[in-house]
Amino acid sequence: HNVGFDVLDRLARRFFASDTPRVRFKGLLLEGQIGSEPVWLLKPTTFMNRSGEALAEAARFRKIDVRQDLLVVVDDLALPCGSLRFRDFGGTGGHNGLADIVRALGGQQWPRLRIGIDRPGRIPQSNYVLGKFTPEQHTLIDPALDRAAEAVEYWVHEGTEAAAQKYHTPENRDTNTNAN
Repeated sequence: HNVGFDVLDRLARRFFASDTPRVRFKGLLLEGQIGSEPVWLLKPTTFMNRSGEALAEAARFRKIDVRQDLLVVVDDLALPCGSLRFRDFGGTGGHNGLADIVRALGGQQWPRLRIGIDRPGRIPQSNYVLGKFTPEQHTLIDPALDRAAEAVEYWVHEGTEAAAQKYHTPENRDTNTNAN
């Protein structure tokens, strides 16, 4: 799965349709605007567990305040499939990509949008996160990716707290697609 990239692809089609990504900062970069706000969409081309290198390099170049001008979009095994959660900061939850971003940025104080993909059930976790979604999961994840792209657009203009208020999936939603 690569739900973070899938969300960026949706944003790219909507706001950067005529642009071609450039290879920069150990990733594929699109530069443009969402509304009047300048935005970079960066998809690291490193291994997932080294993705912090790309983000740190881009953040240093742009001299951005990662506490408010960076949003990491990431999958989350601990959330039900298709659910969305914004956080201003937090731990890694065992996610190797997030752990590397924490290492590279020197802390956990940066916003993230977590997209639930469920726990793998009996499938080894590494096989699960690298595999394809089932048709049942697609019925939940595809609309969630569209909502996540809308949520990122909203975050650009309104920030994490407002985006969380508008786009969080209710906690009691039962969407476990791997109960086996």
